[in-house]
Amino acid sequence: MLKKISLGLLGLVIGLAVVGFLLPRQVHVERSLTMQAPPEAVYEQINTLRNWEGWSPWHKIDPQMKLSYAGPASGVGASYSWLSNHSQVGNGTLRIKQAVPNQRIDTEMDFDGQGLGYSTYFFVPEGQATKVTWTMDSDMGLNPAARYMGLFMDGLVGDDFERGLHNLQQVVESKPAAVVR
Repeated sequence: MLKKISLGLLGLVIGLAVVGFLLPRQVHVERSLTMQAPPEAVYEQINTLRNWEGWSPWHKIDPQMKLSYAGPASGVGASYSWLSNHSQVGNGTLRIKQAVPNQRIDTEMDFDGQGLGYSTYFFVPEGQATKVTWTMDSDMGLNPAARYMGLFMDGLVGDDFERGLHNLQQVVESKPAAVVR
């Protein structure tokens, strides 16, 4: 009986591992929101990393996180690192890798040695408003457990993206330059 249970558990583990290797390696999360502000106003909020304290969903989760900034204040090469004891925030570094004024910003995030994630912010004018799209792409590698986690990534960070976009909307729409006439 014990031998049958052991063989059954071994078969289950092997089966789960095989299925894990067949799961998608690449993960993509995307959210969009239209804001009543010109692209340059939204772009500036994201391109200047110190502004993130006013809209980032993770800054609101842990206002006590320790931040340190490096490089230029904005644009390519700007970066910041954070330290947080909160399980939803953790530790890491974010770097702006590419910035096309008023069109897109590409960032790279290092989650304290747990892997890299890449986010892109797109700014598309819609009349006097701007549609902002926030994406994240990550490679889950060859680890079957990470690939299983990838199945849940949209649910894990999608709500945070939505909160962040709504926070950003409040910030940019409250600025006098964002008032659309």
